[in-house]
Amino acid sequence: MKNAAGAKPIYIQIAEWIETEIIDGTLSADEKVYSQYQLAEQFNINPATAGKGLTLLLDKEIIYKRRGLGMFVASDGHEKLIAKRKEETLHGLIKDLLTEAKLLGVDDNQLVAMIEMERKKSGEGTS
Repeated sequence: MKNAAGAKPIYIQIAEWIETEIIDGTLSADEKVYSQYQLAEQFNINPATAGKGLTLLLDKEIIYKRRGLGMFVASDGHEKLIAKRKEETLHGLIKDLLTEAKLLGVDDNQLVAMIEMERKKSGEGTS
């Protein structure tokens, strides 16, 4: 975990780290999530800070609580996170790309052609 000036708060970094663990399959649906005390020990932070990160995920319904057993990955947690990342990441990249293309005088047809050319180069084809 980072704690550089201007960086995201630690509890948000904790939540994002767990989100990545869910997205990449390290944590699966209905699998137990690290406790706030495990997170606090692992990242050398206050348990309350770790708990705040877990609460973010609870509020988003990415994880759920089983009384007396701990917190677990929601059955649709992976899908929710993939949808969230697509929305945030791809839309941000597209917005930046469109802004840069406009600045450089690249019209929509040229931009689409360039994207298709890059897609072919990378071997992704169409999907």
